Amino acid sequence: MTSNNRFSVQAAVAVVIANMIGTGVFTSLGFQLVTIQSGFVLIMLWVVGGITAVCGALSYAELGAALPRSGGEYNFLSRIYHPAVGFMGGWVSATIGFAAPVALAAMTFAAYATSALGEAVPGWGQQALAVGLILILTVIHSGRRQASGGLQLFFTLLKVVVIIGFCLGAVGIAGEPQPVQFLPVEGDLTLLTGSAFAVSLIYVSYAYTGWNAATYLSGELDEPQRDLPRILAFGTLVVMLLYVALNVVFLAVAPISDMVGKIEIGYIAAEAAFGPDAARVTGLVLAALLISTVSAMTIAGPRVLQVIGEDFDAVRVLAKTNADGIPFVAICVQSSLATVFILTSTFESVLVFAGFTLALNSFLTVLGLYILRLRQPNLPRPFRVTAYPVTPMIYLGITGWTLVFVLIERPVEALFGLGLITIGGLVYLASRMTKGSAG
Repeated sequence: MTSNNRFSVQAAVAVVIANMIGTGVFTSLGFQLVTIQSGFVLIMLWVVGGITAVCGALSYAELGAALPRSGGEYNFLSRIYHPAVGFMGGWVSATIGFAAPVALAAMTFAAYATSALGEAVPGWGQQALAVGLILILTVIHSGRRQASGGLQLFFTLLKVVVIIGFCLGAVGIAGEPQPVQFLPVEGDLTLLTGSAFAVSLIYVSYAYTGWNAATYLSGELDEPQRDLPRILAFGTLVVMLLYVALNVVFLAVAPISDMVGKIEIGYIAAEAAFGPDAARVTGLVLAALLISTVSAMTIAGPRVLQVIGEDFDAVRVLAKTNADGIPFVAICVQSSLATVFILTSTFESVLVFAGFTLALNSFLTVLGLYILRLRQPNLPRPFRVTAYPVTPMIYLGITGWTLVFVLIERPVEALFGLGLITIGGLVYLASRMTKGSAG
């Protein structure tokens, strides 16, 4: 921050980048390859995903400036639609928004760590390793307070360095590239407009999750109207270039047949480019980085559950803290939910389920931008979305198209997400009834 406790442009860009780079880019290519094996179309997934992220972030920025209160979707949906809708949005953010990424990061950690061992490990062994990581971090973070902001920034910068280093090293060392065509060929247009592309965008949108950090930036900039579009566009562009470069290298150095349906794409590509010894080192580095990801979300996520517990009597137990002020019940609830995901679902199903549910949440939020403009045209807006009404329309069009195809092609995961939202609605009704009875 600058001397007047405002974010500098550089710091704000770092926040945007830090909130985006996670597990998705190191894992999702394997699932995309199941239905799409065109190099051009696969790269376009990451370009379209980046454009969508920019449009969503700019839309959230206007909402954050017009409705300046913490809480993200919980705040926006409550004030635009109804407190019940806001509660369900907050419920999704607090449960799926953290528990699912914790589960996915832990599962990815297990996949990379076991690959680095050089021996085949059965599925239950990977599950045990993933659950073990969550349990250890739950015990650590339930008992004492930690300041991990600086550590998390360090690990995020390390991820960027690892990505750039991997790309440069693979290009410089790898031998003959794989026969992948990155320019459009016949049939690519059909793929670009088909259901496989739409469903694959869910994987990509998960990898870009974090662009809604804009919600927390607009009120902490000296000139948000001038700086925020540049911050969001530049931050997302940097992430997009890293993602595109990484996937180009994955496809160029490793045979597609080796990556289809696999999680540990980075390890497979490293083995193809550098050999088994270097691949083990790469796997261990990525596994170590993922420990910090799980740790950060085990710290941050339960704080959202704690706030909901403080606001609603029906889930008051979530607000319970220990002598050090740590919301240990909320931590245990989030970790338990993540553990359930690991033990009952595959990585891909959790990824599709989480991506669908979070995308639906943000879709309703961006749609609320139009409603707020119509309902309160004179509301002070320190920041107005660039190129309105086109920008939010792009986000809604692409995201809505994706949601429809996921509902058609992956109904189990989609309906599970809708079921979780329904449970949030029932909890809200129970809370209202409890308050009414108490009155």
